[in-house]
Amino acid sequence: MNSGASAVVEGVGDHGCEYMTGGRAVILGRTGRNFAAGMSGGVAYVLDEAGDFASRCNMGLVGFDEISEADAIELHELIEEHHLRTQSPVAARVLRAWDQYLPQFVKVMPHDYKRALADMGTAELAMRADAEQDNVADVVGAPQTGTSRQS
Repeated sequence: MNSGASAVVEGVGDHGCEYMTGGRAVILGRTGRNFAAGMSGGVAYVLDEAGDFASRCNMGLVGFDEISEADAIELHELIEEHHLRTQSPVAARVLRAWDQYLPQFVKVMPHDYKRALADMGTAELAMRADAEQDNVADVVGAPQTGTSRQS
């Protein structure tokens, strides 16, 4: 998974998502050992029905994050598309009992990728604040202090 693509699979062997740099991976079954070794980008969602996935995940570059509401929507959509394309009985089972299965998913997130997303979010917020400040200055006739316009 290096292209930013999305993939839904029903299990992986050893070294799953090794050196993953982008995209989304959904694993609806068991993983082998050393999952996420070298993973520097993208997000993996692993269905951990047995509760033992952490023992097979290489935590050197990744951590486990909470699944947000937006993550849950994305995850459901990916599994739904997988089911529509493959008629997978595994995907059908997960979708039928979504509320039961959702808490069993583990979100695997690379530390550096998470930090980069946070930095991008901070930069975007600063740009929005600057633009809002310019808009307020336009409305009240105050001098403009932002960098987005020339006086």
